[in-house]
Amino acid sequence: MRPIALLLLLLTAGLAAPAAAQEAVHFPSLDGKDGAPPTQLDGYLFRPTKRAAGPAPAVVFMHGCGGLISGITHRIVSREVEWARTLNAQGYVVLMVDSLTPRGSGEICSRSGFKMWLYLKRPADAYGALTYLQTLPEVARDRIGMIGWSNGGGAVLFSVAKRSRGKPADFAAPDFRAAVAFYPGSCNAQFVGRDWTTAVPLLILQGEKDVWTPAGPCKALADQAVALGGPVEFHLYPGAYHDFDWPNLKRKELTAFTTSKGVVPITGEDPAAHADAVERVKAFLARHL
Repeated sequence: MRPIALLLLLLTAGLAAPAAAQEAVHFPSLDGKDGAPPTQLDGYLFRPTKRAAGPAPAVVFMHGCGGLISGITHRIVSREVEWARTLNAQGYVVLMVDSLTPRGSGEICSRSGFKMWLYLKRPADAYGALTYLQTLPEVARDRIGMIGWSNGGGAVLFSVAKRSRGKPADFAAPDFRAAVAFYPGSCNAQFVGRDWTTAVPLLILQGEKDVWTPAGPCKALADQAVALGGPVEFHLYPGAYHDFDWPNLKRKELTAFTTSKGVVPITGEDPAAHADAVERVKAFLARHL
């Protein structure tokens, strides 16, 4: 039985492993202020399966409120791994940012686990990742984008805002060239401001049945940004719930994360929406990066 057990273990490990090379890296957030030292962040670098002749475009990943590393498998969550595979195949370098582990935090989805101070530091993490990528000779420093999911999508909104919470006033390097926010948290003028807009091309992808980060206020925010001259695209997927692009995620109600207003979040993959989002994101990044 031992050889069979070993074979099953190897097969399982092979299926779970990412297709592209993964390297653990460390770099500072840009959250150090008033003399305080910056947080040293953990990151995971996924390189394209085929190296380009010159510097390649890159994408920063900002995880959701559950974190980048699964508390069950202790691996990077499958949604981010699958997206890294997709973008690596298109020639992009991917840098996943872990905002929670270096700060000693687990999930920040529940009312007891949520930390607003940490959430508001995440845009500084995004710019720390951008700064780090711009030091790598294999990366085209002026062709870097960002993708965020849920809480990380909210971090995207705060990052690319004209009054960014993450970009230092004296930031002189090339900025993010494009951003994608999946069902972003805080996608509401009440939270990000009634004059919120951005100069960074932004694609927002939202599920129509999402009760955790509702579509209505998010669409209104996108319309407001467009009216103020922002290059924002909003796409709604009818019938799709939160996490609609998470591979093989069965529909479930997350009672442990019931909101202060009594809303029970519902998550689950929508295969049609997922497939469309892959093509839509690939096309959007190709236009801008």
